[in-house]
Amino acid sequence: MDHSPHNRALDEGQAMIAPLLKEPVDRFVLPNGLTVLLKPDNSSPVCSVQVWVKTGSVHEDRHLGSGISHFVEHMLFKGTEKRPGKEIARVVHESGGYINAYTTFDRTVYYIDMPAENVDVALDVLSDSVFGSTFPAEEVDKEREVINREIAMGEDDPDSKLMHSLFETAFNKHPYRYPIIGYKDVFNRISREDLVEYYEGRYVPNNAVLVVAGDFHVPEMRAAVENHFGEFQRRSLAPVYLPEEPLQLSDRRQDLYEEVQISRVAMGFQVPGLTHADTPALDALALALGNGDSALLYQHLREEKQLVHMIDVSNWTPGNVGVFYVSMICDPDKSEAALEEMRRYVLSLQEKDFTPQIMDKVRRQLLVNEVNSRKTAAGQAARLGTAEVVVGDIGYARNYLKRIAEVTAADLKRVLDAWIRWDRLTTVTLNPKDRLTKEADDSDQSKAALDFEEIVLANGCKILLRENNRLPNLHFRVAMQAGAMFEPEGKQGLTALLSTMMTKDTEKRSALEVAEAIEGVGGSFYEFSGNNSLGFALEVLPSDTDLALDLIEESLLRPKFKEEVYAVEKESHLAGIKENLDDIVTAGRRALRKRFFGDYPFGESGSGSLETVSSITLDEVRAFWEQIVVGGNVTIGVSGQFDRGALKAKLESLLSKLDQKVLPASGSVFAKPAEVGEHREVMDRQQAIVFHAYPAPGLKGDDYYVSEVADELFSGMSSELFDRVREKLSLAYFVRSARIVGLDATMFYFYAGTSPERFEEVIVELDRETNRVMEGVGEEELARCKKRLKAAKRMSMQTNSSCASQAVLNGVYGLPVNEWRNYDEKIDAVSVDSLRAFAKRYFANENRVELVIGPGF
Repeated sequence: MDHSPHNRALDEGQAMIAPLLKEPVDRFVLPNGLTVLLKPDNSSPVCSVQVWVKTGSVHEDRHLGSGISHFVEHMLFKGTEKRPGKEIARVVHESGGYINAYTTFDRTVYYIDMPAENVDVALDVLSDSVFGSTFPAEEVDKEREVINREIAMGEDDPDSKLMHSLFETAFNKHPYRYPIIGYKDVFNRISREDLVEYYEGRYVPNNAVLVVAGDFHVPEMRAAVENHFGEFQRRSLAPVYLPEEPLQLSDRRQDLYEEVQISRVAMGFQVPGLTHADTPALDALALALGNGDSALLYQHLREEKQLVHMIDVSNWTPGNVGVFYVSMICDPDKSEAALEEMRRYVLSLQEKDFTPQIMDKVRRQLLVNEVNSRKTAAGQAARLGTAEVVVGDIGYARNYLKRIAEVTAADLKRVLDAWIRWDRLTTVTLNPKDRLTKEADDSDQSKAALDFEEIVLANGCKILLRENNRLPNLHFRVAMQAGAMFEPEGKQGLTALLSTMMTKDTEKRSALEVAEAIEGVGGSFYEFSGNNSLGFALEVLPSDTDLALDLIEESLLRPKFKEEVYAVEKESHLAGIKENLDDIVTAGRRALRKRFFGDYPFGESGSGSLETVSSITLDEVRAFWEQIVVGGNVTIGVSGQFDRGALKAKLESLLSKLDQKVLPASGSVFAKPAEVGEHREVMDRQQAIVFHAYPAPGLKGDDYYVSEVADELFSGMSSELFDRVREKLSLAYFVRSARIVGLDATMFYFYAGTSPERFEEVIVELDRETNRVMEGVGEEELARCKKRLKAAKRMSMQTNSSCASQAVLNGVYGLPVNEWRNYDEKIDAVSVDSLRAFAKRYFANENRVELVIGPGF
């Protein structure tokens, strides 16, 4: 008897799962032909009720390629004789349930997950809907439009397009070659009469399986099932001819070119169906080759050869023929090398390469999958439905795992040689369009590479993803709306202090351990805060993604807020304020803000004052964290190299832990500057600083982009203002404009450093410049200004950090995350006339706050 460690581990795994496979399932058939599977489980007071109709896209007969099965699925909850469509969802939701459905090649499944005490509602609704739907005429065209949008989404999705093209190429005869959702033109010819005819022919009790899993007593459930489903009559069921797919005799290839930035490769090998004796070994082979970071192909092609960014392998076997499927994502210039290296490597594999460790891992993965599929009542019901409908044997799992246990390395080598035949390979690639065809194409592709995908979660949090594989670099940016509009009165500086504390101690690590963790991998971790937001950023190598995610979760959800650390950071923050107060420009800007905004929250600097910061306690910082870090107020942006699917799932899991709450925003409204007029403040310095401040539109203002142009017009060494005041008149060392920007209110200000004796001359020149714009600047000057702005925007998009910063802040503020796409157009729309109107509206003397700070006047 073999008592090797890996066989002992296998025996332990089989022993662990054996009780699950022996759990009782009550299977019976009603007189009308409906097969019923009842799986009691009293571990949680919930039930899942599922009706599996044995019809899918392969059964559409004369409607093949239309997606009529999917169309029927959409229509089934639109109304019955018993209740209108809206009533169906209402009844389920009022009972605490969740209702949904899905369509595949060979089945359509309708299910309701429900608290156990209300399971009768689920039985009632599903029996009524599945076998008594009325297909209201007014709903058909409405739902047609919904599905047309779904088709369009699929056509826009490169991965969906790649998969469809693979099946279309791999199958010549079998209906698997047609998309489940149908072809748009064929789908749009489906009439209500077609829907009803298909429904009446296929939706019969003797073509369906009812599965109930959860907390119930079998005798009571049997009676309830017979009560709700027994009334429907058995009807004749016409057979559907499914052509056999002929053996593939040669390799096939299709190369697609779309507006994509990276190449996707799909390879398919024709293999036998689910019940074939070789299927368990093929499943194990797929796991060994391409499931997880330790898999053979992942390690060879990605880690060693660095030819791909992602590779995955699966054995798809739904019926009597299947596809051993390999997918890769790689740079366009590496796709052919990746294909060739994969072929070379797989052909080189020998029995000894499937080590005992690999075989143990594969078996354990399959055991874990079996356990995971049973975690919920819905999972248990789905497992039974698959066994009954797809396999035709509810004991399939037990037999399958027994066969898996017997799979050896020799079996993997055998099926590899028998079925992974390179002379019968189907290859489909999806690549970027030829960059040499048109300059415009090149520009469009470059732009698309800068786009972030925006994902909004149910709790309002946002995930922004941008894949950029130019360098092995990965940047995470986490931001929340915060700042003066959310801080309690007299507590300005809370935002800045909180952002600092969130990057220090966590429940898992001390501040030192946080620093050592990130610096140990050569990464960076830093906070930021401003007038409207706070957050932090991490930058790492792609291989350190998991560390970055762990630090983000700990910093966001579990900061420690240690008293001794806070004392040090608060003192450091106060020292920074004192340092700024020593600078005449910063001190003057602080004084200007107060006079301009008055009691409006922006009246104090984002870092707060000595008085406000001194009054802030650690408990108040903690309370502010609890108010700000909530669902609906957290956006995470990622730019760089990453596995989209894996990272998206992890970020969704992280952010889903936040409950959505209302932010404690200030209701303050900025009407006009608080202290219009002339002001002088004394500061013992050698120079004087002149400030002129005016109101301007906030980030959400209609003329915000005009203010962008205006700010650029007055700034820089080539501006008319600088040239006259600095170069021609030598009145100031520096002169320019700037803004303190809020979502709804902005302070647009000019400032210049001059000698105490000449500040009045500077004031004259500032007035002269605003008047000049009111009269109208030259077209050439405006064109130069626009060109500088657009060039600066493009230059700001070079790094992952900058791109993520811009997108995330836009997401936080409720602006388009890919705002850069429209930036040039918005800037180009600014004219001499709109700039003139802007200046007249905002730069009027009655709006101006003038402050001169310097030695005695």
